[in-house]
Amino acid sequence: MLVEGSIRWQITEDCPRDLLLALAFRDLGGLADVCEEQIPPVEPPLEPVDLPDIDRDALAAQWRGWWAGVVRRATRPFISQVKPPHFEVFDRALELQDLVYTCYDQATAWAEERHAEYLRAVDARVHPLSDAYELVQRRQFELRRQTGSFRLDLEVLPVRGSGAWVVAPDTIIISETLRDDPEAFREWLRPVVIALV
Repeated sequence: MLVEGSIRWQITEDCPRDLLLALAFRDLGGLADVCEEQIPPVEPPLEPVDLPDIDRDALAAQWRGWWAGVVRRATRPFISQVKPPHFEVFDRALELQDLVYTCYDQATAWAEERHAEYLRAVDARVHPLSDAYELVQRRQFELRRQTGSFRLDLEVLPVRGSGAWVVAPDTIIISETLRDDPEAFREWLRPVVIALV
């Protein structure tokens, strides 16, 4: 995780494995149209698996419950709880547990490849979060005061297209495409910083 800030403010950037897995299972379960549908399908795409005997409404509700617990950094487990062989974290979410049993290897391989791609992209940047720091500093100078307290968590995920989606009060998902375009990222981040500072 990348962290930039001071005692008063903090901006983080990450590509959390649990969010990668959650979106992979969403798309593999054919839930992209009903669960966090504002967030586009993952890229590269994952084709839905055949789940003939599963209650799709229950699966969607269970996925939403899991997502609500992992989407914010403050509530996300430090170490992923999605672990074989029994996936105990889903013992009360049996449809979701069945989905995970069915395509765990596929989802995990996809998520690990995407996480490795993210780390390579971060390594290629000269100063990974310097653009955020510079925007906050410039805004403080314009206002002739220090910023109030705030935290912003940017979750960079491989989804189709270029965009950003607010998923919690302090959490925004941004597409890899947006993050990998320094100029577009700064243009997107500028009004966010203005609103926060």
